[in-house]
Amino acid sequence: MLEALKQEVWEANLSLVEMKLVLFTWGNVSGRDRNSGLVVIKPSGVSYEALRPEDMVVVNLDGAVVEGLLHPSTDTETHLALYRAYDGLGGVTHTHSTHATAWAQTGLPLPALGTTHADTFYGEIPVTRAMTPAEIAGEYEKNTGHVIVEALGSRDPLHMPAALVLSHGPFTWGKDAKASAHNAAILEEVARMAILVRTVRPDVVPMQKELRDKHFLRKHGPGAYYGQG
Repeated sequence: MLEALKQEVWEANLSLVEMKLVLFTWGNVSGRDRNSGLVVIKPSGVSYEALRPEDMVVVNLDGAVVEGLLHPSTDTETHLALYRAYDGLGGVTHTHSTHATAWAQTGLPLPALGTTHADTFYGEIPVTRAMTPAEIAGEYEKNTGHVIVEALGSRDPLHMPAALVLSHGPFTWGKDAKASAHNAAILEEVARMAILVRTVRPDVVPMQKELRDKHFLRKHGPGAYYGQG
């Protein structure tokens, strides 16, 4: 079942290691099949070195395992909450990459300071609010997804393909599993840049709106002209 998607999700998970975004088993990637709506996700606690395409777990949007011998990632319900909220998402990635996680632990949104940020993220990257004790004690992973959706508000999720979960770490998404992992790498790099900039100049202000819009829209707007079409 969904063998091509299992391969894609497996490759996206391994790319987190290649891009130095994960240690041990600290991350996961999922992908959604457009036709069936089923989701393929990394199994919980399995090292990347041991991971095989056939180990990927297939679940439905209610969280029930449809196929797989292993338990799905403990973050599965967070992924599913995002898929349920946004039809346009085809992949979700979660990591504990150093700089993006450090920024999430500040409780501050990540400002757009330069064009590297603006090429992918349209404005400041939101950070979630603190979860209530009841949210943590209850359906914690599902509620993590809910506070991400709440933090995004009216933003287009493909124009803001990331959020920082307070005291936890980054989640990113995209049109497919590979794109979501790609966005995780970009988020880590722009968080690293922002930390360096704030170290040199703590009072730096966000980039000018006109430059932000130019760089984002030339890649993602209706008149986009970046690349080879």
